[in-house]
Order: sequence, then structure tokens, then C-alpha cells
Amino acid sequence: MHYMRIIKKFRIRMIIGSILGIALLLVVTIFVFINQPSFGRTPRGERLERIKQSPNYRNGEFQNLHETTLMTSDRGRFAGILEFLFRKIEGLRPDQPVNAIKTDLRQVGRDKEMLVWFGHSSYLIQTGGKRILVDPVFCMASPVSFVNKPFKGTDIYKLEDMPDIDYLIISHDHWDHLDYNTVKKLRDRIGTVICPLGVGEHFEYWGFDKKQIVELDWDEDSSLEAGFKVYCLPARHFSGRGLSSNQSLWASFLLQAPSQNIYIGGDGGYDTHYAEIGERFPNIDLAILENGQYNEEWKLIHMMPEQMSQAAKDLNAKKILTVHHSKYALARHPWDESLQNAENMRNHDSLNVLIPEIGEIVKLE
Repeated sequence: MHYMRIIKKFRIRMIIGSILGIALLLVVTIFVFINQPSFGRTPRGERLERIKQSPNYRNGEFQNLHETTLMTSDRGRFAGILEFLFRKIEGLRPDQPVNAIKTDLRQVGRDKEMLVWFGHSSYLIQTGGKRILVDPVFCMASPVSFVNKPFKGTDIYKLEDMPDIDYLIISHDHWDHLDYNTVKKLRDRIGTVICPLGVGEHFEYWGFDKKQIVELDWDEDSSLEAGFKVYCLPARHFSGRGLSSNQSLWASFLLQAPSQNIYIGGDGGYDTHYAEIGERFPNIDLAILENGQYNEEWKLIHMMPEQMSQAAKDLNAKKILTVHHSKYALARHPWDESLQNAENMRNHDSLNVLIPEIGEIVKLE
């Protein structure tokens, strides 16, 4: 009997040892995974000290203008992710390739006032002889290649298709807006990076020169060169590429160019800042707004369809372009619902809404 008890204790210890070994291996694997360069780096040194002085940084993280919860239901963020990953949803992805046009961007003269949308939130603006690339994602929209795969037909633009870029604008550091491989490989062809406070840490970590980074807090601005000025403005969202959230700021921007005033909305839910921006900048020629990847449970951090027309009216822009759709399925609504939202804004609310195909040249004159 004594011998059997010894064997039983030995087996228990073996099981406990195996569990601890697996747990340790899992911890090490996660640690190695999230310490890949693509996850970027949290702010430190002088940048962190500047962040701590920001009126938008409180209690150890950046805050929205008004109290904002990520999930408005009580079931939790993890449960929502599991449902999205494992519940079959009709119409989430298109059955056929999405229509797209392959424009030879390198052959478009710098004197041409135009915009080309690449799907989701990536687009190229050309105005005043300058090329401005916004939130480019041409490689991976997530930490792993098998998640957030682009729809068929939408992935026609590659890094080598991009012309030299004068200004790269990043609205925030989420993977579907800041793609490590894209910005790393375009680094030598980018003049100046414009980003919210804290996001510059990623770029320095990835080898960009600090001198080429214009890093702004809300309500700060920068005169870029003759005729060009950029204003960093509020948005209602959140940030983070790894385990730490809200250590860098999220933002919208107003780009003043010689012949265009363009509002770059980034990601975010509806709030009072749209009306405030519209009053502060009464001559917006084009407003680029989020439309897609929304859910009732995320209604404070992503614009819901019924709020988009109000945001457009608040801004009082001459033209509206909606983005954040037609390339990835990051929410549970049908993939083409965003296109219908844009049609409704144009037909039912009498707004001047542009609805281009991916890759189509949109004239800005």
C-alpha cells in the first residue's frame, strides 16, 4: 500500500510538472511573439515625459474627450471576439472579387489634384504638388497573416506601386492603420511622418529619423512648408498594438493645402468634436469619414450608420468620402452594407458623397 501511495504521488507530481511546463512554454511563446519588432514600442524617455504633460493623458493613459467604454454590453470583449471568429455570418465576405482599378500611380503627374482609395482606410492624396499617403496597409492588417485577410480583388496595390511620398499621415497605431512591413519598406521613400503623440515611438524603433517625424497632440498644429499646414484634432477611439492600450494617442487631422482643406477623420465614434471642428474650420473641401467595421456594442468607438450623416453635416464639408470598408471583415455586418450607407447619405440626406471603386482616380478640383 505504501508503494502505491508513492507511485500516486509521483504521478501527481509528473502531471503538475507537465502543466507547469506547458504554462511556462506558453508564457515564453507569448513573450517572444509580442516582442517582435512589428508590435512597436511603448513611449519612453523625453517622449514619455511630453506625454505625461498632455492634458489628454490621465491616470496612466490617453483619454477621450468624454467617457468612452470600448464595449457597451456586459458580456465582455473576449466573448465578442469568440463569436466573431466562430459564428458563421452570411454576407460577411463577398462571393465574387470586388471591383477595383489598377492605376499607374507613378505616371500621374504631380500637378494633378486627385485622390486614390486603396480600400479600407488607405488612400493617396495628391494636392499642391505633394503626395500624402494615409494609413497605408499593403502587407498585413493584423499580427498574423491568417487573420484579417483582404477580400478577393482588393489586394491589387503593392508597395512597388507607390510613388515617392512627401507626407505619411497615420491616424493611430492599430494594425489595420499602421502596417509595420509597409512603412518599413517605404521608409527611404517617405519624406515626413505626421502622427499623433506617442506613435512616433514606433517609427523611431523601426529606424526612422526623429527629425522626419512630426508628432502632435490634439489641438497642436505644424506648418509643413509654404502653403501646407496640418492640425491634429480629436477623435473618439483608442490605441494599442499589444498588451498595453492607450499609451499613444489617436487623432483626426485637418490638412490645409494651397487649393484644398481636407479633413482626415481616422477611426472613431460620434461625439461633439465634429461640430466643434466644423465651426473652427468652416471651409472644408473634403471630409474623409469612417464607415464600416461597426457594431452596436462598439458604438462609442466606431461610427454607426445612423450617425454618419450627422457627422458630415456637423463638418459642413463640400464633399464626403467614406472609408474603413470594402477590404476586410472586422465586424459582423454584411461586407457591402457600408456601400449602401454611403448611397443613403447621398440619396436620402442630399450630401455630396463620393463613392469610388478601389483604385479609381477621384478628381479634387
